[in-house]
Amino acid sequence: MTTRDIQHLYWRAGFGILPQDIETLKGKSREGVVSRLFLESKEATPLQIDISEVEIELDKALISKNDATLKALRKKSRKLLKDYNVAWINRLSVPSEILRERMTLFWANHFVVRDNRIDFVQDYNNMLREFALGDFRSFVKQMSKQAAMLKYLNNKQNVKRSPNENFARELMELFTLGEGHYSEEDIKESARTFTGYSHDIKGNFILRQRQHDYEQKTFLGRTGNFDGDDIIDIILEQRQCAKFISKKIYKYFVNETINDAHVEAMTNVFYKDYSIEKLMQFMFLSDWFYDEVNVGSKIKSPIDFYIGMQNIIPLKFEDDKSLFFIQKSLGQTLLNPPNVAGWRGGKQWIDSNTILMRLRLASVLYNNAHIPKNKKGDFGDPLGQFFERSKKHNLLNTTVNWGKFNQNFHTVNTNDLHEFLIASKINKGTLRFLETLSKSSKKDYCIQLMSIPEYQMC
Repeated sequence: MTTRDIQHLYWRAGFGILPQDIETLKGKSREGVVSRLFLESKEATPLQIDISEVEIELDKALISKNDATLKALRKKSRKLLKDYNVAWINRLSVPSEILRERMTLFWANHFVVRDNRIDFVQDYNNMLREFALGDFRSFVKQMSKQAAMLKYLNNKQNVKRSPNENFARELMELFTLGEGHYSEEDIKESARTFTGYSHDIKGNFILRQRQHDYEQKTFLGRTGNFDGDDIIDIILEQRQCAKFISKKIYKYFVNETINDAHVEAMTNVFYKDYSIEKLMQFMFLSDWFYDEVNVGSKIKSPIDFYIGMQNIIPLKFEDDKSLFFIQKSLGQTLLNPPNVAGWRGGKQWIDSNTILMRLRLASVLYNNAHIPKNKKGDFGDPLGQFFERSKKHNLLNTTVNWGKFNQNFHTVNTNDLHEFLIASKINKGTLRFLETLSKSSKKDYCIQLMSIPEYQMC
């Protein structure tokens, strides 16, 4: 593989790649490089933090069942959710299982949940990680029984006498088929099969048998005494399901502009056995994945943008609130999606506020520029007149590991640095600007490169 192909693969399948790793892979066959990527992600390492204090409060709540105990449980859980957010960001910054972590991030914006119980969130996040490259059929069935999902889409209120259709609707609309491939009657009949699906106070799945509808249902032309797993099996019998997922993966990993022939080829592979790993291998091994039209064509998500900078020039914040502030300001806070449809991505990542934040963030983080930070709120408030150098504003204090940067890029000539940092073609105006910059300092030039519009693309 060429350097360009390797960079493209790792910008999409991971969060970038360093020069020495490119040298290790350069010249190897595409099959060899892709195989290594999957081998490194063969196992799933759970992301866990210490939630023992919540488990203690949970045990108290089981005994006392009073409001004070539940209030203490919620308070400690909210604090630990912030800790889990930081732990996830840190995991993405130095992932050993690169592709699995990328896929976990993808599925978190597909099977979307939002919850205030850290134990539910941690279990759900690790379920995504476990199934990220596995069997999609088993994945969907497991997802339908997770406490965080049952709670988020109100399936705890889905009972025989009064079915709640929220989960059944989103299962088809957002998770498997897409709009227009089922009827309102299908939603109603599907909802009946998920009646009684619930969980206990610790998040373990339970079927409340008295609340489950055991009568016959008719769904997508089939009639029987179906339960939730049966409904998922019937959904996956529809080729549209394989196409829907393939299309979404294509938009995320390849190009926002759909190529119908490529998606059709992916659908053929996925529909055979719903193996996510085989689908991803097919895509990464296809010639069209590396076509020039796909290279540097995607706007980086806020998380991609920040993690990419972190991998190039490692840094640490003195205060974790700074990390929440950056996520909020850029428009993507992990564990806090906007709604059940998740972040829309693409051009939606950029507006007049976020582009200014993006273009100046590198100088803020690596040159100790100033940025106002509102102390109110869990994840900070929208930016006002930011990047002003004023003592009235709080400083985002960072410790920058320039030694690691020098170690990683010591073999790269400053004039060639853009080849490792910029995925898209650089337009003439930007090239003229770069020509005016001093290249006497590799560090300063790197910061300048991370501050140009082309750096927003991958």
